[in-house]
Amino acid sequence: MMSRLIAFIYGAACYLFFLAVFAYLVAFVADIPVSGLVPKTVSHGASSGAGGAMVLNTLLILLFGLQHSIMARSGFKTFIQAAVAPHIERSTYVLVSSLALALLMWQWQPIDGMVWQFEATFARYLLWGLFCFGWVLIFVATFLTDHFDLFGLRQVYLNMVGKSYTNVEFKTVFLYKMMRHPMMSGMLIALWANPVMTMSHLLLSAGLSIYVFIGIHFEERALLRHLGDHYAQWRSKTPMVLPGWPRRER
Repeated sequence: MMSRLIAFIYGAACYLFFLAVFAYLVAFVADIPVSGLVPKTVSHGASSGAGGAMVLNTLLILLFGLQHSIMARSGFKTFIQAAVAPHIERSTYVLVSSLALALLMWQWQPIDGMVWQFEATFARYLLWGLFCFGWVLIFVATFLTDHFDLFGLRQVYLNMVGKSYTNVEFKTVFLYKMMRHPMMSGMLIALWANPVMTMSHLLLSAGLSIYVFIGIHFEERALLRHLGDHYAQWRSKTPMVLPGWPRRER
């Protein structure tokens, strides 16, 4: 029972650490520095020069993307099960992903240069509204599948109470009737909806957007293998990230 309790505490700690990092990410992308609370944002903080900053930032995005992609693959999961118990595997993934994201924000080097800047009040309010909508969309979408399973809490809880783990049923409810990847849609909106787009912000948004579509490609391949025709039929008639477009033909 003690080992089960320790595993649950570990899973809960990983989840809380993720929430803290995710909250900082929102402030980081919003690009509004707050002394003592948000000392560095995507465009504000110490820089080592444009050339070096661009190389370092690109490597940080690449590291983040590789970590997410490699650890999510079934082959890596089989490999890691030799060292990590199945009920804490997801929590460990959440922990490492949070550390990779924290490293990206900690070591990010702002780059000088402006891409666009909207001064009109209506445009600013509209873009900030879309920015907030994107983050809310991500959060809501996690609960439409299974928020606690996605972040490893369900696994450690079932282990603590002595119940066997069962896979979450594939369901197409609410947002998933309109698009296949609402979480990724929210991320794309949050990355690009900003009244002030600096070169630094552009690099982050472009890099993470590329990762989003690469991640979607590999995730859908895995889901097709796992779920077969049921997923293929839903995929053929449901847009990827925007309701109504683009649709895949069967």
